[in-house]
Amino acid sequence: MIDDYSQALDYIYSKLPMFHRMGGTAYKNNLDNTFALSELTHNPEQNFPSIHIAGTNGKGSVANMLASVLQESGLRTGLFTSPHLKDFRERIRILGEMIPKRSVTSFISKFENNFEKIQPSFFEMTFALAMHYFAEQKIDIAVVETGMGGRLDSTNIVRPILSIITNISLDHTQFLGATLPEIANEKAGIIKENIPVLIGKTQAEIKEVFVKTAKKMHSDIHFADAEYKIEDFRHSEARPFGSIFTIIKNAVIKSPDLYSPLSGIYQKENLQTVFAAYDLLIYQGLNISKEALIEGIANVTLNTGFKGRWTIKSNHPWIIFDTAHNEAGITEVMAQIHIMNFKKLHIVLGMVSDKDISKVLSLLPKKAVYYFCKPNIPRGLETDTLMLEAKKFDLVGKKFQSVKLAYQQAKKEANKNDLIFVGGSTFVVAEVI
Repeated sequence: MIDDYSQALDYIYSKLPMFHRMGGTAYKNNLDNTFALSELTHNPEQNFPSIHIAGTNGKGSVANMLASVLQESGLRTGLFTSPHLKDFRERIRILGEMIPKRSVTSFISKFENNFEKIQPSFFEMTFALAMHYFAEQKIDIAVVETGMGGRLDSTNIVRPILSIITNISLDHTQFLGATLPEIANEKAGIIKENIPVLIGKTQAEIKEVFVKTAKKMHSDIHFADAEYKIEDFRHSEARPFGSIFTIIKNAVIKSPDLYSPLSGIYQKENLQTVFAAYDLLIYQGLNISKEALIEGIANVTLNTGFKGRWTIKSNHPWIIFDTAHNEAGITEVMAQIHIMNFKKLHIVLGMVSDKDISKVLSLLPKKAVYYFCKPNIPRGLETDTLMLEAKKFDLVGKKFQSVKLAYQQAKKEANKNDLIFVGGSTFVVAEVI
């Protein structure tokens, strides 16, 4: 019998197959368990409207910003995201507050016997918990981020008023397909009949995949970057560790000098998506003021607890964390580092074993000092293996027994004018953030 949170958490981690720890053995290629859990909990996802977000990169940033905007407009907003960094409960929030421990415990205790029959994965159970909690707490709307893909993702049973696909790049190719069109087809699986879909980034080689799917589903399709552009994106002087930007709609300046606490230049694409989503939500009948939009973006980290994407811990030296872990994400991070002012670059690097690490390593700078480590999960790539692969790309450094030791050494060796970057995996960031 599970009667306290520590027991519930132990059950979640030890009994349920977890993809982010175990890899492919935890992956389910159908929605059978999701439907079974939904029926078991009386179809809670049908009790409220949702905004459903898929994509390779950027979906977490867009989800958090939209949730913050909805909160600022006075809506009781649920937010479901993954993965978490430190606390399992980060995945499930209402108005920015994590799900209480007692709610997790009671859910596991109530349905434990049913779980033994259904045999859900970690993600399937977590999604069921989120929907049950949101319905129980009578939220007004939920922002739901997919875990992986779209068509066969557990979240794909929600009833959205808007579907969003941020961008497509090569990731999880062993499950989603080896080419961009194949992956795009999986992500396009979240497009619902007669529900508008917003594509964050126009990509010529896959645009037609989305257009065809939307036509088949009788869904209006919109491309955020066809209407909105972010310009004059720069570091904030008045409000530190953030950015100032100007939003332009259809070549007309709408709002200059807006603020965001998210400072990575790759957030330009995500901001365009949020502004375009705002227009579509207004059209869907939601009462969201322009002030709520602007304040929601400005207060996203306060409202939702969002962190891990270009998180700046200090500036003497610069210490920056970023969870980017695939080719597209690392490309964006390197572009950001390239425009920063520093003397020497220190990179604390760890990765997981089921990624195409050669593509990531090929993007990293040869002149940096590397601190190689292994994230403390079964999927973590052994440090010796990482170093051998890195050497092929002339990336040189020292190995450490843990992420923590690597990070501590980087801080010891860095001068105040240097930059320490910590990344390569969500789990590396989680161990230091």
